[in-house]
Amino acid sequence: MKKIMYYCLALFLALTIYSTVDAQVRKVPAEVTEAFRRKYPMATNLEWRDRLSGFTASFDLDNVHYEAKFTNKGDWQNTENKIPESELSPAIKDGFEKSKYAEEWTIKEVYKIALREEKTQYRLEIQKNDIQKKHLYFDSTGRLLRDNIKL
Repeated sequence: MKKIMYYCLALFLALTIYSTVDAQVRKVPAEVTEAFRRKYPMATNLEWRDRLSGFTASFDLDNVHYEAKFTNKGDWQNTENKIPESELSPAIKDGFEKSKYAEEWTIKEVYKIALREEKTQYRLEIQKNDIQKKHLYFDSTGRLLRDNIKL
């Protein structure tokens, strides 16, 4: 009986910790909120997440959902939004088709990432099976920049 109580207590503690991981740890600095308002004055449904190394703003603009990342000092890093696969440029599609992933992996989601200096990248979330998932990053010319395992 004691073992069951310890297991229940451990489970409760783990769930409590897991649910608070994404909680706001500190207040969003004025520099960050001001930088956001300058960049996206018409944004609606704004929510902030503290990522310790910076802040992420989740918001809507012109009926599109975005996430923008800022440093602790209010420097904008990037903004991303989900796009339909059909909106991928032929260069990105060709880059994926020429990659080693084209035969066995399928594209599940596509994100457009606006970076500083008016550069754009695309993140393709691909999947081989229920366990094997990756992120592929392409530049706007269709060149594969890197791949990461998706957790």
